[in-house]
Amino acid sequence: MPAADAVNRDNVYPDSYYAASVEMPAQRDQLQGHQEAEVCIVGAGFSGLSAGLFLQEQGCRVVVLEAQRVGWGASGRNGGQLINGFNGGIDFLQDYFSGCSTSIADLHMAGGDYLRQILERYSIDCDYRPGHVTVAYSRKHMQGLAEEARLCREHNIPGYQLLDADALQACVGSKLYAGGLLDSLGGHLHPLKLALGEAQALEQLGGQIFEHSPVVSIDKKGEKQQISTASGQVIAGQVILCGNAYLGQLSKPLAARVMPAATQVMATESLPEELAREILPADMCIADCRYILDYYRLSADRRLLFGGGTVYGGVAPADIIGKLRPNMLNVFPQLADVKIDYAWSGNIAITNNRHAQLGRLDDNLYFAHGYCGHGVNVTHLFGKLLADAIGGETALFDLFAGVPWSGFPGGQRFRVPYSVAGSWWYGLRDRLGM
Repeated sequence: MPAADAVNRDNVYPDSYYAASVEMPAQRDQLQGHQEAEVCIVGAGFSGLSAGLFLQEQGCRVVVLEAQRVGWGASGRNGGQLINGFNGGIDFLQDYFSGCSTSIADLHMAGGDYLRQILERYSIDCDYRPGHVTVAYSRKHMQGLAEEARLCREHNIPGYQLLDADALQACVGSKLYAGGLLDSLGGHLHPLKLALGEAQALEQLGGQIFEHSPVVSIDKKGEKQQISTASGQVIAGQVILCGNAYLGQLSKPLAARVMPAATQVMATESLPEELAREILPADMCIADCRYILDYYRLSADRRLLFGGGTVYGGVAPADIIGKLRPNMLNVFPQLADVKIDYAWSGNIAITNNRHAQLGRLDDNLYFAHGYCGHGVNVTHLFGKLLADAIGGETALFDLFAGVPWSGFPGGQRFRVPYSVAGSWWYGLRDRLGM
């Protein structure tokens, strides 16, 4: 059985179900010597790839530098759930964008819309399936989902339907839940296939991607930036930092804004069709609404991909299956005899106030990070906003860049114990049904 976050020496991807189920492309060249670009992007995940695609469509010359391989980080290992909106919910949009010329409905749906446009425009097959359901354990949870449904109606956000416990059975074959909120315009997909497809599309438009090219420094050179690796450099008019949880200390101001948090996923053996339809009759993806949640879905070959757990600081637990399997059996006891074929971990980036962030560190140095579990969606919106801002359309970018943020109490030294204490408190509230 593959280790949690082992590296396959042949393709240098974490040994996940996703890496095992794609046709792996040849490794791209490492950056050597001198390159020039209008825009240099650091990080070949969803943020960097979508920004690069939108920029290439505008006619910009783009170079992407990736420390590992395309989609190696969170973009190629996540739960694969397209969850519309933001981690802060519609309240976040009401608080900061109610006076915006773009409607709250359009902002809520924009990331998923851009993603689906990319899938159609470039014929990317990533096993996309429609439908996402947030499930509730308690009456208190259902009250929260009912309020979210009300806000969706108020702002004319399409696709949402509140389900009671009986109606939920059409989506989830478990008696555990009090009900749920269906988003028919959400969905799920194979994230590594998406990342590899976006990379191929970017290159077809003339962009360049260099793998195994970790950036060691970024220095202002007149009106441009010099982005250096161990074996080369790129001189660019604009730079976008899209390393998210894997940017490390390349930018100390950004390192202080986010904290890596490890989340885990396991994949069962391929299930008999009858059993797969018993547990997830509508082939939708599911996430519960607890603070430390479970999330799950079926793969295209009928494996249950079951994820959850959060380890602050980005350290994978020693026994992922031991951690996740009891949760899976709590939801689906009928899977007691099912084998687990893969288990892996990966880091997402969280912010202190749980709002995704983008902005500028300099007039030509941009960043996007901190998606807090909504990365499949928000990365594609932020990729478009970054491309638009570099192209001169800054209004919506500036609004997102102006959202207040706060560092973690105690700074980088104490952010982990602070967050662990917070998660313990919210976990207790979940257990008490508060």
